[in-house]
Amino acid sequence: MDNEKNYNSDSNKENEHIIEGRNAVLEAFRSGKTVDKLYLQDGLRDGVISSILREAKKRDVIVNFVSKDKLDQMSSMKKHQGVMAICSAYEYAEIEDIFAKAEEKGEDPFIFILDELEDPHNLGAIIRTANLCGAHGVIIPKRRAEGLTATVVKASAGAINYTPVVKVTNISKTIEELKERGLWFACADMGGTTMYDCNLTGPIGIVIGNEGSGVSRLVKENCDYVVSIPMKGDIDSLNASVAAGVLAYEVVRQRMNK
Repeated sequence: MDNEKNYNSDSNKENEHIIEGRNAVLEAFRSGKTVDKLYLQDGLRDGVISSILREAKKRDVIVNFVSKDKLDQMSSMKKHQGVMAICSAYEYAEIEDIFAKAEEKGEDPFIFILDELEDPHNLGAIIRTANLCGAHGVIIPKRRAEGLTATVVKASAGAINYTPVVKVTNISKTIEELKERGLWFACADMGGTTMYDCNLTGPIGIVIGNEGSGVSRLVKENCDYVVSIPMKGDIDSLNASVAAGVLAYEVVRQRMNK
């Protein structure tokens, strides 16, 4: 039996939309649903599975080969037929949508790039901040990062309806491509230049890293400069969404005073 339902777990994926069963997953792909991740039981190979894999490859969907026990844990009905698809709770935008939004407002592009951010509440909060500070979009990676789950949508407090969120295969390559279109990139990191001493005006991208490990080395090397937030307390870091908010409003302040 094919099933389509909401899936609940303890892994910060609550309320994700999950589709179970071979025919249901295949039809999800063919109908154009946005699939974030595909889970396949190890060792399964037949015509339908091959068709599902072809559809996943065409859409560059992450495929995870897991044990039957793992799928059983994910499924409440235990009738997944060896196939489960995690679907986005919201549609992703394209990079051109970000540029179109900036052009519509007559402003230099201002975006957030999130490097392997894993907490759905942080992602939702940053989308909310991006909207309120006038950023034109948010870019996230396809792998090792949170997608647009129902939790993210809720945490965005409606901002997801107005702020384009783009999912890309390679963050570093995307930064290089956006540099060619005139953007400068500032990476948030404790070892950088104080944000008050950095020029954050003009076409700008703010890069926020993973909650634990920060911005990855390659992404940091592709940024134009590293920016830090002055801190006077006894601990050495801010929550990712709080850091994004502080830097966002320094961009706003500098743009207003330009």
